[in-house]
Amino acid sequence: MAAAQSALEAVRAAAARATAALGATMAAVSVWDRESGRLRVLVNHGELAAGEEEVPEDESYPVADFPEIVTYLDEHWSTGRLPRAWVQTAEELVPHAATAHPGAGPFCQQRAAGLRRRGRSCCLVAPIVLHGQAWGELYLARGAGLPVFTEADAQYATLLAAQISAGLAQTERLADLRRLAFTDPLTGLANRRAVDARLEAALAAHNRDNTVVSLVVCDVNGLKRINDQHGHEMGDRLLERFANQLSMAGAKLPGSLAARLGGDEFCLLAEGQKADEVVAVAEELCAKALQLAHGEGVACGVASTGDAIGPVSTPDRLFRLADAAQYRAKAARAAHPVVAGRSHGPGLAPDPTVLLADAADPHHRADGRAPRPGSGVRLPHADRRRFRGAAHSADPGQLLSVVLAALDQEHGPRLHHPADTLGRLAAVAETAARLLDAVAWWISYVPPGSRLMHTARHAVYRMTSGPALRGEELSPAAARRLESQRARIEAPDAVFDLEHYPLTRRAVRGGSFALRTGAVGNDPAEEAVLMVGGYRGMVAAGGVNPAGGWLVELFADEATLPLGQVAPALRALVAVALAGPASPPPS
Repeated sequence: MAAAQSALEAVRAAAARATAALGATMAAVSVWDRESGRLRVLVNHGELAAGEEEVPEDESYPVADFPEIVTYLDEHWSTGRLPRAWVQTAEELVPHAATAHPGAGPFCQQRAAGLRRRGRSCCLVAPIVLHGQAWGELYLARGAGLPVFTEADAQYATLLAAQISAGLAQTERLADLRRLAFTDPLTGLANRRAVDARLEAALAAHNRDNTVVSLVVCDVNGLKRINDQHGHEMGDRLLERFANQLSMAGAKLPGSLAARLGGDEFCLLAEGQKADEVVAVAEELCAKALQLAHGEGVACGVASTGDAIGPVSTPDRLFRLADAAQYRAKAARAAHPVVAGRSHGPGLAPDPTVLLADAADPHHRADGRAPRPGSGVRLPHADRRRFRGAAHSADPGQLLSVVLAALDQEHGPRLHHPADTLGRLAAVAETAARLLDAVAWWISYVPPGSRLMHTARHAVYRMTSGPALRGEELSPAAARRLESQRARIEAPDAVFDLEHYPLTRRAVRGGSFALRTGAVGNDPAEEAVLMVGGYRGMVAAGGVNPAGGWLVELFADEATLPLGQVAPALRALVAVALAGPASPPPS
């Protein structure tokens, strides 16, 4: 199940292994669909009877016909114990005596009838509980003439159901990771990875059947001014509001993809609509952006295969055309979009936007020749969009892929990552810190039942400038006092009472947070740790496993990229690291 990439793959693996482990002739995994009140079969494995399919499209049964599931789960909710599996034969009037269960429901006629109808002698049913709620069941059966399942089989099936639950939880985490890998955490829009994947598929359709593909690239004007004058929180709010406008614009182009490429740059990818329809939406978007509070509008460029832009066979060329159009809109402070391939005025053939794009990357020239000398077109630097197609260390998708590769001993770097919890968390912290150019990382541990957090392991890559409070001058005595506090906080045996650190306390239970010094609303105690250490920002994520509570922290200085956007990804990575065998840090 750990190798499965989807829930269906996971339950197919579970059914196959359970069949072999318990000597069954077939196994099925079913899920309780609460909306319909039915037990829906996801997969059948083994010797199937007539009418049974390995992956049935619509095989389900009313849960009301199997009340024993709820009866057994009631015991789990009231006692906290795993719901026990039980055995039933095709002929008995009560559950099999070897596994009779106090409080078990009456003999289930439907199960017995199903066994006889399919030529089977007995079945073993193990409820599956996920996140404390009834999820479904593992069902195993034996053919006629084979021995009935025993009490030992039922106990083993109980443990297998618990293991299947853990595998399903891991599959959910991987699904969350995939979602994070293609989503911008600030705005909820798609990210650059999602755009690259969609654009490649769209251009394949264009080159196959001439489907029109259009790309709108927008740069939010004045973001740096807002960040400098009003703080990054205000800048983030502007980006979020424009993202809402972009999403609404995309709704007018069915099937389009709205995305944040990074920083203040966004895009809208449309497939199948006419170029004029896309340009009209871009016009309206520019007008609405001018109405955003504290905003200065957007610079917008459009490139569409429906216009005279020459052949477009690669995503890179369409991006460069849209970039060049946006560059011209930015330089002219245009309130309307600039559209590649639509020259206006005398003497503008060939189109200046196409010339800009082709000169930025000669490999994608439509005619293969360099611009005519003396044409009067000034060309931007070829790598103006460095983040596109290149590594960006603040990209959550890249963080996920690189750190997961480091945790994967077969496919990742050949690093020694022990099977203990601290070793896995250190692999996450070290890989993430180097990718993000963090100053340092810390791993802390909270024993079960305690509120005291201890430093378990840490690493410092470069020294910060020392304690300073927003640039204020410190007296020698104050400087010495802060240096003493810094030494105490950063000591390997440092202990923190979580009663005084609310953000950290929540994170250790499975949350995440980010801080930037001087931000409005910071918790004073949490910010004091940053300031005393000479740091300018941090991101933290934690979680709990049977060994206790854990926290991973990455620290930033002035040279480090902002860490706030990677908090959800770091939280997911910590959850993956905590999913393995649990062990406390060495004493």
